[in-house]
Amino acid sequence: MPGGRLTQTERQQIALGLADGLAYAEIARRLDRPTSTITREVMRNGGPTAYRADLAHRATEHRAHRRRQTAPRGTEAPQQAHGRDAEAVREYEEVFTTVLMASGMSTMTARVMACLTLTDTGSLTASELVQRLKVSPASISKAIAFLDSQGLVRRERDERRRERYIVDDDVWYQSMMASARSLAQVVEIARQGVGVLGPHTPAATRLENVARFLDFVSESTTRAAEQAREILHTKPATPPDTTA
Repeated sequence: MPGGRLTQTERQQIALGLADGLAYAEIARRLDRPTSTITREVMRNGGPTAYRADLAHRATEHRAHRRRQTAPRGTEAPQQAHGRDAEAVREYEEVFTTVLMASGMSTMTARVMACLTLTDTGSLTASELVQRLKVSPASISKAIAFLDSQGLVRRERDERRRERYIVDDDVWYQSMMASARSLAQVVEIARQGVGVLGPHTPAATRLENVARFLDFVSESTTRAAEQAREILHTKPATPPDTTA
């Protein structure tokens, strides 16, 4: 299986495969590359619907050039915990960030969310985020405010009275529940509109259909989230009791 960076010809084959509706695994098989390589390549360059081979190739060259310029000579990437490959972690963080952006997050919000999620502690201070992401404190503050409003992070003070931003293990459960509550509010307002506009009028009928649809989605989301949390949530391993 070949290694190294993708060539421009390979990127053109990826673009053709995406246009034909091929899965990442099939494209990878045809190029004799790992599926993860194709996934990273596509997601960091616009996603499956916006991927362009020439733009992806230029963007990759630009990133490589920028890293060569910013990296001090004679230095190596910081050692990763648990024997992780630092370059693979960096590339994965880029892909994860891109996927979050595709879900509707702004670039900075996605970067902060990815950074928090991919730390083993799931917890960082504002200054640690500034240092890791090389951005201003104001950018971090704005991103955290949005994530907090969506139930994706929470805040607490540590022993040094610093505010820490935390991604809990059930963060997506909390987010889904917040989404369900928001839908429920839309349902309530839509049904109020039916009374205002008059039953059986075209506008009221439209609102009633909106309310019924979102009510069903909200209830289904809540039920599914509760079931998934109970059945699928992986608990951290408990160390064996050595006191006996």
